[in-house]
Amino acid sequence: MQELLTEIAEAAAANPDKGNVATYIPELAGIDPNQFGIAVALADGRVFTAGNADVPFSIQSVSKIFALALALGRVGDQLWYRVGREPSGLSFDSILLLEREDGIPRNPFINAGALVTTDTYLAGSTPREALGELLRFIRAACDDDSIHMNEKVAKSELATGHRNFSLAHYLASYGNLRASVDKVLGTYCHQCAIEMSCRQLALAGRFLVDAPRMPGLVSIERRRRINALMMTCGHYDGSGDFAFRVGMPGKSGVGGGILVISPSRASIAVWSPGLNKYGNSKLGTEAMEHFAHKTGWSVFGVPHGGEGAHV
Repeated sequence: MQELLTEIAEAAAANPDKGNVATYIPELAGIDPNQFGIAVALADGRVFTAGNADVPFSIQSVSKIFALALALGRVGDQLWYRVGREPSGLSFDSILLLEREDGIPRNPFINAGALVTTDTYLAGSTPREALGELLRFIRAACDDDSIHMNEKVAKSELATGHRNFSLAHYLASYGNLRASVDKVLGTYCHQCAIEMSCRQLALAGRFLVDAPRMPGLVSIERRRRINALMMTCGHYDGSGDFAFRVGMPGKSGVGGGILVISPSRASIAVWSPGLNKYGNSKLGTEAMEHFAHKTGWSVFGVPHGGEGAHV
């Protein structure tokens, strides 16, 4: 495994096309696109890393996994009356489907759906209390109390999040937000501004690995459902492409991070700030394709030419 991760990190460093960093969030625009990290947290407790695996980065929409788990813990299947479970086929901040489908977002991983999820775990709490609960969940999953939110990134997102405000107001016009728009957006932007390294993110993702010794923070049934949504909706309008190339549940963020789950085997985190045309990490996606081919860890079976897992 270590040899494979080193090989992947070296290939990423040598690749001249690293994609483009997200410029619409000013605090992310200045991130060095030459950075690359990868970490694998195995079900047996071992952790392997390569590259810039201990450099913290803004996890952005990867946080939607943890927010979804928290919201489901609050209201269970009642959540699905307010947000769907289908791929959108459109960009993460599109308003088109909200107009067509009466204010019900297609899934909890596009921005409109994530706003409903945030509104759900925010119910009856102040933003500080709700974010504290979210951080406690992530810290427990990772077994690391040092994880925090980057206030500069949160303020940068709030100052430039005009589309998110539009989505929130549209949701509110259909009665699909219970808290005020300002309260939901403030909570959501701070949620996205959580900073983690690849090592921390891989460890935190273990709660979705259905195996002994993994953190039992959610039920087996809920793990299965969250993984299913990651497979079908975790990369926005690039979800089908990621499933085709990698074949494992994954969730991306515009900070360049991707969390991938190999059920019963491992939690994998990869980070490279440059994005592809879908808004997902370019080198991260390519790295996971290479990883899946070499390990044969696709949920669809070992691909032709796959070498199987070497750990």
